[in-house]
Amino acid sequence: MTRLRVFAADDGANPVLDTSDPTWIGDALKKIGVRYERWPLRDTQGADAGGVLVAYAPEIDKLKAEAGYQSVDVISLAPDHPDRAALREKFLSEHRHSEDEVRFFVAGEGLFTLRTDDDRVHAILCTAGDLISVPAGMRHWFDMGPEPSFTAIRLFENPDGWVAKFTGDAIADRFPRHEPAAA
Repeated sequence: MTRLRVFAADDGANPVLDTSDPTWIGDALKKIGVRYERWPLRDTQGADAGGVLVAYAPEIDKLKAEAGYQSVDVISLAPDHPDRAALREKFLSEHRHSEDEVRFFVAGEGLFTLRTDDDRVHAILCTAGDLISVPAGMRHWFDMGPEPSFTAIRLFENPDGWVAKFTGDAIADRFPRHEPAAA
């Protein structure tokens, strides 16, 4: 279930907001300039990346027309991926991008943590059906958990894809990581 927790930047233990209500989540994220939507899920079980893109072509085409995205791909990670630890580590430090970071979760989950200019930290656990667009320049980090399990569509303005500018701030180390609930 999608969940938003908001913290003061100096207190990663006590959220000032903790909700799973999609309306509250959407409103809170909109206030900080983050696009959040729920898309209907389609049956993509067993589909390759091309099949996933075809299944969501109307939504992808709409986003591309609205924001000028030039490239789109699908990323899938499973708990047994041999490079899961290195991939997790790559995204755990606070960074920014020169373009929006857009993800639609087709399956599974991941934790985006966003830091605003007023030093609030918004930790949004995205699950299947969630679209999030982190605006260009917003400080953030992403945690897929120790045993990642997700499929996401990614849209980019830059055909080179994901390019991060790390801030050098260790703030991400002071906030909860993504630890999926035990099955």
